[in-house]
Amino acid sequence: MSKHLFGSILTSYGIAANNRGETEGNLTTLQKVLWHGETHSTVSAEAIRWAIRYYWQTRAEGGDVALETNRFWDDASEDNRWKDSSWSGWRSGSNAKTYIDDDVLGFMLAEAARQEGNEDEEGAESGGVRRSKRRSRGTITKRRGVLEITRAISLSPFVGDQTFNAKSGEKGSTSLYSAEVHATRYQFGFAMTPQRLHDPQRLAPTLEALAALGEVAGNHSRFLFDFSPESIVLRYTDDPAPRMLYSFDEDDGKITIEPLLRRLHSQDIDARDVIVGGDVIASKEFRKELEELGVTCFAGVKPAVKAMNDRLEA
Repeated sequence: MSKHLFGSILTSYGIAANNRGETEGNLTTLQKVLWHGETHSTVSAEAIRWAIRYYWQTRAEGGDVALETNRFWDDASEDNRWKDSSWSGWRSGSNAKTYIDDDVLGFMLAEAARQEGNEDEEGAESGGVRRSKRRSRGTITKRRGVLEITRAISLSPFVGDQTFNAKSGEKGSTSLYSAEVHATRYQFGFAMTPQRLHDPQRLAPTLEALAALGEVAGNHSRFLFDFSPESIVLRYTDDPAPRMLYSFDEDDGKITIEPLLRRLHSQDIDARDVIVGGDVIASKEFRKELEELGVTCFAGVKPAVKAMNDRLEA
């Protein structure tokens, strides 16, 4: 039976301006969604995936060759580039070189047909029946990503905060604009089935990347937001349903894990499968309740991730 790894991450508190370059007039906007009937700011899963890949890229540039990525960010051209744009390693057999980002995050290469066919073109005539030329088909080389990530949602509702800015231009001209900002934390979940990895050794670097996320989207030259986990919930189980992708809540400014506790008390989640780490454990009330249920608790995020990696290797 396949085992599955699920996680729920809560970031540190900060001033977010993950603006994506979208504007309404001279107002740079945040992306927003309705969540439990209120407006919350949000960050896409694609932005989180980009940050994971960039973490691996920087580690590889520092000498960790095993984390070399196929797609990499070129600062000089400010564009993505590929080392193997045809993904030949996935076509050549099990001994061919593959990259961690293709293995964990997946890829798709759609190639058009080399010769276009048209059913209306005249074809050969045989036995009085005119046959059209066969339509030429394209090819698709793809791999579904093993790591799946939810959209990140702000823990608190967005109340409409804006900053007013002025930018000097040529010949004394001044550009006036505003930007939406949000003082909040973000939470998001992830899921993966480790057995689907081409190289099982890539599981630990994936968890480490999730625990070490830095910049995720936004105008970092103006607003740096730390996307690394302040608290983390991890679950390794044979249950294929996550049941805990959004484990955190906020009650009158206080961080709670009531969504997780409800699932644990109902026994929908086996507490023995769960590890919780980070600031949420600083609450003696939460820690006592979790440990009484059978959850393994750590005061820090990194020790919790290490403990889960030890379970995965056992």
